[in-house]
Amino acid sequence: MRLVMLGGPGAGKGTQANTLNQTLQIPVISTGGILREAIAVKTPLGLEAEPYVTNGELIPDMTMIEFMRSRLLQADMKGGWILEGYPRTAFQAEELDFLLEDLGQPLDGAIYLQISETTMMQRSLARSLWDDQPEIIEKRIESFREKTIPLLEYYEGKKTLLTLSAEASPEQVKALILEMIQH
Repeated sequence: MRLVMLGGPGAGKGTQANTLNQTLQIPVISTGGILREAIAVKTPLGLEAEPYVTNGELIPDMTMIEFMRSRLLQADMKGGWILEGYPRTAFQAEELDFLLEDLGQPLDGAIYLQISETTMMQRSLARSLWDDQPEIIEKRIESFREKTIPLLEYYEGKKTLLTLSAEASPEQVKALILEMIQH
């Protein structure tokens, strides 16, 4: 099973990815984790990405695709995976599809965890992380609105989008996801 987790701030992407990881026994690919590890180990891609991360800038799309390629080629990816935090734009989704085609690893589904903007704000504030301030969350929600609609349309056009309400408890959302992907 090869899945992409999509949703706004506080939608539960990380929670659901980790829950599915345990249930389906497939690894979660978190772009943040890949970047931190590559920078710490000082791989060539890590060295290329480090200045962007240090300056709080987005890493160029083609560099991110190379990170994805290197991760997807690792032995533990053969049985499937869950991508969390990538792709974030329709362009990245298209590049990812080209990569997956090249690797012979077609995407099974893009799961969109749909919640209201009010819930995004409430859940993000409840996490109490250092960057979960109302102004910052508002910017994330605005960015989500701007970039995610075309991304959802892209996956809808490819007939791989699975949309479900993530307003329920994590257990209920997990049950809905499992029901959707097993049909």
